[in-house]
Amino acid sequence: MYIGRIVAFGMTKDGRPCAMYRVSSRSFPNRRAVENNGNIAIIPREGAEGDLAKNPYISYNCLRIAGEWAIATNGSQTDPITEKIAAGMPVRDAITMCLLAMDYEKDSLDTPRVVAVAGRKSKLGYLGIVRKDAVLVREFAMEPGVARYISTYECNAPCDTNVDTNFDAACENCAVKYVVDSGVFAGFENPVTSAAALATEDGFALSTFIC
Repeated sequence: MYIGRIVAFGMTKDGRPCAMYRVSSRSFPNRRAVENNGNIAIIPREGAEGDLAKNPYISYNCLRIAGEWAIATNGSQTDPITEKIAAGMPVRDAITMCLLAMDYEKDSLDTPRVVAVAGRKSKLGYLGIVRKDAVLVREFAMEPGVARYISTYECNAPCDTNVDTNFDAACENCAVKYVVDSGVFAGFENPVTSAAALATEDGFALSTFIC
């Protein structure tokens, strides 16, 4: 099943929070996730830079850290959400305000903006989406071995059915691959690249993967 871009948060079986992002794409598969100064960005692969002229929404910071929070999204909303959380705004309010302000992407598919936030200390996770017909944001208590996700298509609401109940990752490199080829995520089509932030004792460890 094709569900588009995916954001997720989860907790490993030994209690470490994690945020993940996966690009799944049929139209623009020539992209990669790259780490840069503590952030992860989605950019065109070498030789595909011309895709930016076709769709300006395909390159953006997809994962950033703000204190105890890891923020993963499918677009340029990553930056204002991160900055508002860093300034002290409650996570739910930061997500809601930025999604309302930026709205869904005005491309040919009216692509929704999606957000997942994982709290290292609070053990709380958030999922949010702005679609053409709705803005939805929800807080969840994290559970060991459980990952929750939301996507741009099909699984496009923060609900109790979009769940993987066997999530685990020994390291950040395992987490970034998990969202591509393990658990429920293995059944979702057209993976391109992914990013992950896994909690450590003093912050988050980042990783990227190219399919």
